[in-house]
Amino acid sequence: TFYGEYLVNAQGEDVVAGVRTPLPMTAMAKDAVFKDTYKQLVKVRERLEKKFGDVQDFEFTIEKKKLFMLQTRNGKRTALAYVKIAHDMVKQKLMKPAHALKSADPDALSQLLAPIFDLKAYAAAKKEGRLLTTGLPAGPGAASGQLVFTAAKAEELAEAGERVVLARVETSPEDLRGMIAAEGILTSRGGVSSHAALVARQMGKVCVAGAGEISIDYSKGTLTCAGHTLKEGDAVSINGSNGEVFAGSIKTADSELKQVLVSKTMKPKQSKVFQYYDFIMKWW
Repeated sequence: TFYGEYLVNAQGEDVVAGVRTPLPMTAMAKDAVFKDTYKQLVKVRERLEKKFGDVQDFEFTIEKKKLFMLQTRNGKRTALAYVKIAHDMVKQKLMKPAHALKSADPDALSQLLAPIFDLKAYAAAKKEGRLLTTGLPAGPGAASGQLVFTAAKAEELAEAGERVVLARVETSPEDLRGMIAAEGILTSRGGVSSHAALVARQMGKVCVAGAGEISIDYSKGTLTCAGHTLKEGDAVSINGSNGEVFAGSIKTADSELKQVLVSKTMKPKQSKVFQYYDFIMKWW
């Protein structure tokens, strides 16, 4: 799968800053102006993966229909993405099992233990019509907490023992302390390469980015979406695995791995995460 995003009439820093929500690469494939360049990029991606033996995070620019490759590096990824990519690349013979194991970040793999929504509570929230919108899944797990709009408020409530979700139009380095304090991060602009998404993945923090249907008014302290208006302090829930945003609190449960291996409340065949994990563990 070719996963990425791009902006038209923009500079690279516009993508990272999150001031505009980028288009997915699937849109480029259908665009009459860029479809030939997309085909070039697919070939470049395949060459890079074969050359470096790992999934690549590369940057490019297009000027006057000419493709310029700017840089490439091994892609940073969540733990779930790691096990999925390792599984696929070994099966495709693009990576050897020994290399796949060496490329694993032990700290990042702890993200596989991140909580998820309780299935019954999740189903009830959907049935009750509490799903507000769906953004981009940018950080692992699920989180519920009080809605806050500033890093300072996130820190204040977290220090008092409260769970909070920090909502911003887009984040900047000045928001870092609040992002650390929050259970989850929600932005109305920006893509999977934005500041919020990159920081969230590195910290293993739940994050939904680029939820464009959300309107945040800092002066009024409100978040509006789909006819609902939430005020600071109201409960909100986000799913960093699929990008869903809910009004109200949703009970969380242990990760799929814990439910399969520890509590035995989920069968192995019910968990795709466990199946990828089990496949990789056989390489040891």
